[in-house]
Amino acid sequence: MNQENRRSVWKLIQSHGDFLKDKLEQHPNHPDGRNPYAHICSLINQRFHCSYKDIPDEKINELKEYIVSICR
Repeated sequence: MNQENRRSVWKLIQSHGDFLKDKLEQHPNHPDGRNPYAHICSLINQRFHCSYKDIPDEKINELKEYIVSICR
């Protein structure tokens, strides 16, 4: 993924992570609360089998739609 797309995806992750802040269920492994940004990145990794940074530019729209769908 090129640098410009990487930045736009990260901004999308941040905005949707802000939305999820304090909305994720508590977990004993995270006594101080869960990290919503890491949660989104983890879901991306599960779906695409790689980091968001490693997704090809051709799949950028699919990635963005997936990130938006996480917070619905």
